[in-house]
Amino acid sequence: MLGALVGEVMVYEPMVIKEVGVGGATVETRFPLHLDSLHDLRLTLGERSIVVKGRVVHSRISDVDQDIVTYRTGVEFVEPSERVTAAIAEYLESVKTDRSGV
Repeated sequence: MLGALVGEVMVYEPMVIKEVGVGGATVETRFPLHLDSLHDLRLTLGERSIVVKGRVVHSRISDVDQDIVTYRTGVEFVEPSERVTAAIAEYLESVKTDRSGV
């Protein structure tokens, strides 16, 4: 075969969700995410789990502890379905209700 072929691999890695809204999320990982890269994110919202496509809008080192680096990354959801948007909104409302004790 002439020339070089380029490929990519998708690896599932854990992340900590620091903030979430209907438009995006802030996550922490132990690896950097490249600006403008697209990722499928699996979010567990209480009893429900959803998958949403997100675009990295910013990323920075948030902590260095001995040899462990933590990155904080902002992800904008890309064309989320109505079902995904509704699931996030319902989850946020349930958290708000639980915190207010109503």
